[in-house]
Amino acid sequence: MVSAQVRHGRSEPSRRYNPGNGYITVKMTNIAIKIDGVDKRFRRVKVGGGGYTTLKSALVGALKSMGGSSREKTFEALRDVSFDIPAGQTWGIIGRNGSGKSTLLKLMAGIYKVDAGAMTMQGRVSALIELGAGFHPDFSGRENIFINASILGMGKKEIQEKFDQIVAFAELEEFIDDPVRTYSSGMFMRLGFSVAIHSEPDILLVDEVLAVGDSGFTFKCKDKITGFRKAGKTIVLVTHDLADVSELCDQAVWLEAGRVKLIDQPKRVIDEYLTSMAKLENKAMLENGAKEDLNDSATASRWGSKEAFITSVSIKDGSGEERRVFRPEDAMALRLEYTAAIPLADPVFGIAIYKKDGTLCYGTNTHIEGIDLPSIEGEGSVSIDIDRIGLVDGSYTFSVAVHAKDGHPYDYHDQMYEFHVRSGIDDVGVYRLSSKWAINGAPEEGNRREGN
Repeated sequence: MVSAQVRHGRSEPSRRYNPGNGYITVKMTNIAIKIDGVDKRFRRVKVGGGGYTTLKSALVGALKSMGGSSREKTFEALRDVSFDIPAGQTWGIIGRNGSGKSTLLKLMAGIYKVDAGAMTMQGRVSALIELGAGFHPDFSGRENIFINASILGMGKKEIQEKFDQIVAFAELEEFIDDPVRTYSSGMFMRLGFSVAIHSEPDILLVDEVLAVGDSGFTFKCKDKITGFRKAGKTIVLVTHDLADVSELCDQAVWLEAGRVKLIDQPKRVIDEYLTSMAKLENKAMLENGAKEDLNDSATASRWGSKEAFITSVSIKDGSGEERRVFRPEDAMALRLEYTAAIPLADPVFGIAIYKKDGTLCYGTNTHIEGIDLPSIEGEGSVSIDIDRIGLVDGSYTFSVAVHAKDGHPYDYHDQMYEFHVRSGIDDVGVYRLSSKWAINGAPEEGNRREGN
């Protein structure tokens, strides 16, 4: 946990980032955080044939190698990052691992210094980045509260006045005089969070800490942050939990490879981010051979007498593009190509969808649907169009088959074709129903993003 004392300065115009028009100047009367063209670079050194590491470990390695060659490489963690956060707003920062989220938060906290550009923080800053990082294991919880709260800018009188509140929030009344090395990780985390939030910061920086601890304490933390919002505090939240961003934040920032990709209302940013991640995941699945080759290596999941056999299976979206990652509201088209070596009367084509754990989600075939196929011979195709997938977030597989009406299998592919559904909603089960809520007769839109 880190605190930074920054003088209040004059308010300046805010620059809001728009991907189409660049930076747009918006007049603001009170800017809590101003970030202007910030760059941050880290130096890494490669010693001998080893991988890149920190300067400290590189120096140790160099001394051990006694004259081995070393090469320096610069890693650009952030580049030309600019945006302003008005006082009293809660902003969320999202992005993939390595996108620069935590680096940016540590710059705000004063842990790192910028290499280029400027950053201004207006007021007392409390950073929930590494809870309890300043605790001494041999000191009691009581002693560590006074030490850590002092680091966070609180005076002795202020600490004494808030001491009982800190202990009560952390639920450590019985253990406050025990050495913190005897604390469980949950107790340690609760004490660190409690000290930080009771420092009454003007700006609260939160890095993933809401994802740790038991559910009861997590709710307490969120309630406290909600109270901070109502009190007009400025909050910056870095998290992979997109539901928290949707629920708690006024604006969201998407960082990609150290650059600002988009700043907008949380719903739009989350939708754009998930769409981009789905495209990357889909590309990786296709490039890594998610499409089954239907060769001899697949026989463990394939059986049948082969009077007719399925030669290819394709999974596409509603526009005809091959896909392996979908959203619940997306359309899907499944196409089977087959060859029948001899005339076959009354054939049946079927599909089934399973969750990755083997749970059957849905199954149907041409006979169930009342589609009669008198006979097949030679090459042909069968397709099924699904208007709305409707499945909840998760990984799934398709089974496809062609068999006789009495069930005799000609060619059966058991759970051989994988696809994913990504929604960003925390509902559970198999199928996402199309539903609407009303509270006391008034329709509620909810603050979670839609499945589409």
